[in-house]
Amino acid sequence: MKNKVLLDKKAVERTVTRMTHEILEKNQGCASLSLIGIRTRGIYLANRLQKKIEVIEKTTLPVGILDITMYRDDISTLKSPVIKKTDIPFDVNDGTIILIDDVMHTGRTTRAAIDAIMDLGRPRKIQLAVLVDRGDRELPIHPDYAGIRYEANPEEEVLVRLHEVDGKDEVVIVRS
Repeated sequence: MKNKVLLDKKAVERTVTRMTHEILEKNQGCASLSLIGIRTRGIYLANRLQKKIEVIEKTTLPVGILDITMYRDDISTLKSPVIKKTDIPFDVNDGTIILIDDVMHTGRTTRAAIDAIMDLGRPRKIQLAVLVDRGDRELPIHPDYAGIRYEANPEEEVLVRLHEVDGKDEVVIVRS
């Protein structure tokens, strides 16, 4: 069966731009905002949001990188978990953190990320931005900002390709 493109390059750009405006509107600007991207593609989306906010607000927000490997609830089932660096070069206390990931599905990655952030301090607020919301939650966690909502069938995989790592921007449904 043929793969289905949900978002092409232009649609990804428009979607990220819209999400940026939604973040700024909901937070009445960017005062006390910080961005944290979840490895791997969440980092690239965080950087894109940072650049768009900089153009709109003339302010550069801090961006952090979060590895959630040690916070996963299935870590005991992984053969050789690869732990990568978490780099959050700012104080998370009392600010508003925008947690960013490419795809949200069950909510377990987000839960792990929130646990990791809370180990670093106590933000005033944590908001979640995802490019694709797949639905089908296992935990009561939902994004504050979602580029698109697509409830994939169990035999479908939502694949986000970003230029920075994959050479092109698109969101594709891969059918098995």
